[in-house]
Formats: sequence, structure tokens, C-alpha cells
Amino acid sequence: QVQLVESGGGLVQAGGSLRLSCAASGRTFSSYAMGWFRQAPGKEREFVAAILWSGGRTYYADSVKGRFTISRDNAKNTVYLQMNSLKPEDTAVYYCAAGYPTSVTMMRGRGYGYWGQGTQVTVSS
Repeated sequence: QVQLVESGGGLVQAGGSLRLSCAASGRTFSSYAMGWFRQAPGKEREFVAAILWSGGRTYYADSVKGRFTISRDNAKNTVYLQMNSLKPEDTAVYYCAAGYPTSVTMMRGRGYGYWGQGTQVTVSS
């Protein structure tokens, strides 16, 4: 069983930065792929970024490439999402997820067996 707890959300002006953290319980954290997803009001959940268990391979949605960086610290059982140059359209609840998705399902939100409760990110214009 893995529990995921997100933190670091908040209100920021456009152009600003935030760093989200996702702390995981469980001894097998280092074996999981980790993903970040977001859901804005009235919209479907969408993929943001993912990182493989080793941290050597990362994936990003086109909308955040060059602005967001995903990383992980397996010693701390934590995955991070550094968000720079934030835009109002980045406003959403951000969720982290853990599991064993395939390269096909990773960006579709499938294959993740564990999800956090989410943290709100609001970007004002």
C-alpha cells in the first residue's frame, strides 16, 4: 500500500514559480513510476509530467515543456514538480500518482495504482 500526499500549491501571479512535492509512504517507492496530473474546473484530468523509477527518463505534456521540471529523490520518497513561468491556464488541482504504467498508458493516467488527494494551484493574471 502506498499513500501519496501533495503539498506546495498556492496562489501565484503569472510568471511566478511554485514547487510541488509529493511525499510517498511505502518501502517500494523507488520502484514506481511517478506522474503529475492536473484537473481544472469543468475540464478532464490531463497529464503534466512523469518520471521513471530511476529518474533517468522524464516525460512532459507539450503545454508545460520548458517550464516545468519533474524530479524525484528516492531516499526521501518524494517526487517534485518545479513550475516556472506559470500562466493562468496552469490553474488546476494537481495530483501525483504512482504505479507501473507502460509507455503507452503513462500519459493517459492508466496503470497508476495510487493517487494523492491533490493540491490547488491558482495563477492570477
